[in-house]
Amino acid sequence: MNTTFDPAQFGRVAVLMGGTSSERAVSLDSGSNVLAALRDVGVDAFAVDGVPALIATIQSQPVDRVFNILHGSHGGGEDGVLQGLLDALGVPYTGSGVLGSALSMDKIRSKQVWLALGLPTPRYVRLAPGADVLAAAESLGLPVIVKPSCEGSSVGVSRVYSAADLPAAIELAARYPGELLMEQLIESDGPDAGEFTVAVLGDIGLPSIRIVPAGAYYDYHAKYVADDTQYHCPGLTGAAEAQMCQLALLAFQALDCAGWGRVDVMRDRHGRNWLLEVNTAPGMTSHSLVPKAAAAMGIDFNGLCLRILAATLPAVHA
Repeated sequence: MNTTFDPAQFGRVAVLMGGTSSERAVSLDSGSNVLAALRDVGVDAFAVDGVPALIATIQSQPVDRVFNILHGSHGGGEDGVLQGLLDALGVPYTGSGVLGSALSMDKIRSKQVWLALGLPTPRYVRLAPGADVLAAAESLGLPVIVKPSCEGSSVGVSRVYSAADLPAAIELAARYPGELLMEQLIESDGPDAGEFTVAVLGDIGLPSIRIVPAGAYYDYHAKYVADDTQYHCPGLTGAAEAQMCQLALLAFQALDCAGWGRVDVMRDRHGRNWLLEVNTAPGMTSHSLVPKAAAAMGIDFNGLCLRILAATLPAVHA
């Protein structure tokens, strides 16, 4: 990819942030960082809060492209709705298109695609309304994870080690729209095991990151608040690193994703990798993972934002 860009070629860039999803606060943080970075390198960028405001802006003034940093669904910009709107209006935007965004936002459908292609993902049960939750847990075997199928940032997620804790986990997950998902909890207490993520930029997998929270889990607090979470990049070495990056790229491409994103992976005590989800508009906060992986490749935050934005240009310039 060409890494030298004339800021004028991007025209007027709407940095779309905020919105009305459960991840609004994180999106505002990400968006303010992206906006500052683009302005710092001379791009004519301005902030827009949410999809209705974006529609009004496009109707009233020139918008040459959109840097989408909305997170989540139901008022976020990762579920394909925004992408369909911008396709219809003919406005280029960062990240995946309609199909990739919709599939990635829905963890159940992501798993269905991966399993159809023989890619590894933890066993799961879709929890329809009125489902026998205890039977589902018994079929998977405790411990399990209960979570909304269409939320991110660890929103509504519970780890369940005892059947007595199932009702509270279901109640928490059910606060959010969409289907619920019960998933096998991957035991990851061995050497080189644990939670990993692989950022994707174009058709390249960046170095993996092994995430080591100070507490038991990499939850919302560990992701966005705590300063004692450790990040090891690259998370692995040699063949193990190459295998994880290759799996992440396969998972990303299988869901028709494009532009940039992040693939979350669990590595178990036996060295096996398990796909969790793909994020098509990952966080860009001070705690976020894609900028850390880019930095390990010698790409600073400003350069990362430019590369993401450059994918909206005609292919001859990319």
